[in-house]
Amino acid sequence: MNLQQLKYVLEVASKGSMNEAAKSLFISQPRLSNAIKELEMEIKITLFIRTNRGVTATNEGSEFLGYARQVLQQFNMLEEKYLSEEPAKQHFCISTQHYTFAANAFVELVKEFGGAEYEFTLRESKTYEIIEDVKNLRSELGIIYLSNYNESVILKLLRESNITFSELFTAKPHVFISKRHPLSDKESVNLDELDDYPCLSFEQGQYNSFYFSEEILSTRSVKKSIKVNDRAAIVNFMIGLNGYTISSGVFPKYLHGDDIIAVPLHVDEVIRVGIIKHSDVTLTRLGEIYVDALKEVAQEL
Repeated sequence: MNLQQLKYVLEVASKGSMNEAAKSLFISQPRLSNAIKELEMEIKITLFIRTNRGVTATNEGSEFLGYARQVLQQFNMLEEKYLSEEPAKQHFCISTQHYTFAANAFVELVKEFGGAEYEFTLRESKTYEIIEDVKNLRSELGIIYLSNYNESVILKLLRESNITFSELFTAKPHVFISKRHPLSDKESVNLDELDDYPCLSFEQGQYNSFYFSEEILSTRSVKKSIKVNDRAAIVNFMIGLNGYTISSGVFPKYLHGDDIIAVPLHVDEVIRVGIIKHSDVTLTRLGEIYVDALKEVAQEL
């Protein structure tokens, strides 16, 4: 196995086609196919499923691609640092549920890192995809929550994926609503008081299991339900439709002024928000800076 082969498999995965990958690599398609086959024989797994429509990574292939991507990123950093006259560009990616504090900590990361060249990615994604990103090393860290309902299922999946969970903070459930909502003047609300208002939640795609929901009490039957993909839409529906969503209550005012408030929800439940990390990966310096920023935010909460 060599770096050239790793570059080949990553390019094939990126293009989804042997022919297109060969063109971008400036080699013949048979040469590329043979190189991939030789690597598959050496490591004794099938990396790609080949069809008339292109190629897709197998489950084992996806895991291998994650390690290959990490190796090449580290090699490129070494090359840029010691062989190039240009400053090394740092790469860092995290995947997270839709948490504003995660974005806030990301701002602190950029501030502390300073003016050097970098390419950072903050991916707000679906729960299952966050776990897959960390499992396959597309993201160095992920941020998810555990509750009484989902904990056994999520922790089992994390163990099977060789991923660890480290708790950042615990919180009691709150409802996010507009300050003009009819329930906004209450010190706390009960579930039955929410029956006549639209329940807002994040759509989870093909893995739309209750266990992967970003909101606790996801099995609860509601009369009105709206599923969205981003935080901006949820905020608009809170303000325009008197909708609500159930979360940790962590919602910095600087993002939306005083338009959105968090009201305690009277239920017997606790939300445990934490970081997930692949067990085989040692945090980079950027990862350490981001974790420190998250911990500072958690202390303030």
